[in-house]
Amino acid sequence: MSDAAALPGQPRDVVLSGPATARTVNVLAPNASAMTLDGTNTWIVAEPDSGLAVVIDPGPLDDRHLRAVIDMAERAGKRVALTLLTHGHPDHAEGAARFAELTRTKVRALDAALRLGDEGLSAGDVITTGGLELRVVPTPGHTADSLSFHLPADRAVLTGDTILGRGTTVVAHPDGRLGEYLDTLRRLRSLTVDDGVRTVLPGHGPVLEDAQGAVEFYLAHRAHRIAQVETAVEAGHRTPAEVVAAVYADVDRSLWPAAELSVRAQLEYLTERGLIQ
Repeated sequence: MSDAAALPGQPRDVVLSGPATARTVNVLAPNASAMTLDGTNTWIVAEPDSGLAVVIDPGPLDDRHLRAVIDMAERAGKRVALTLLTHGHPDHAEGAARFAELTRTKVRALDAALRLGDEGLSAGDVITTGGLELRVVPTPGHTADSLSFHLPADRAVLTGDTILGRGTTVVAHPDGRLGEYLDTLRRLRSLTVDDGVRTVLPGHGPVLEDAQGAVEFYLAHRAHRIAQVETAVEAGHRTPAEVVAAVYADVDRSLWPAAELSVRAQLEYLTERGLIQ
């Protein structure tokens, strides 16, 4: 068994449905897979003394899961008053319309196509439902519409797929862009250095107790992969599939299609900067 404290970000031992911080509760969706890890973490966020809650990423279109989220909130004496999305991938957003129907809430997202209601989300917005202070942080890279949510009172950030509780994130080319993702990681590092963020509440995997350590690991990992891809191209591996076979040889082949998305983003990044032709 590994020592969680020695792993990047100091992950908690297991992924559980239940309280994570003073203001957050996780409800784990039953959609575990190689890409979704233990499943999607649906987050209920509320002030302890408030009767209103915000739900982030209702998850897949699974009525049992959506009702479990509502039940979890109600057992804590709270009514779901607003639904937010970190991004539009189905494992996070497919159930949003049905969840909004069940809770009679609006859905706010960066992508207008995902919204239900007039209000979207943009950088600098602050969610204040039920007395919360939940700050919207633009974190593009995994996808163009990716957002994170800074919860200052818990010194936490809810990252969707931008930082995972285990492993690393796919930059989903062509929608995701590596240059933007690197800028995003630096923005998140600033939250840990300048704003006191200590905890990552990810969209998949366990809670991370060392936010700065997680971000630094991600930055180092990306730099290492970029160097590997550049070396592979210099060695004559020209197509994304060839680069994947060379660079990701030690990765389970079931993950190679996702790896190829990241490689395409890396090749685009290197080409734009004149580092490869």
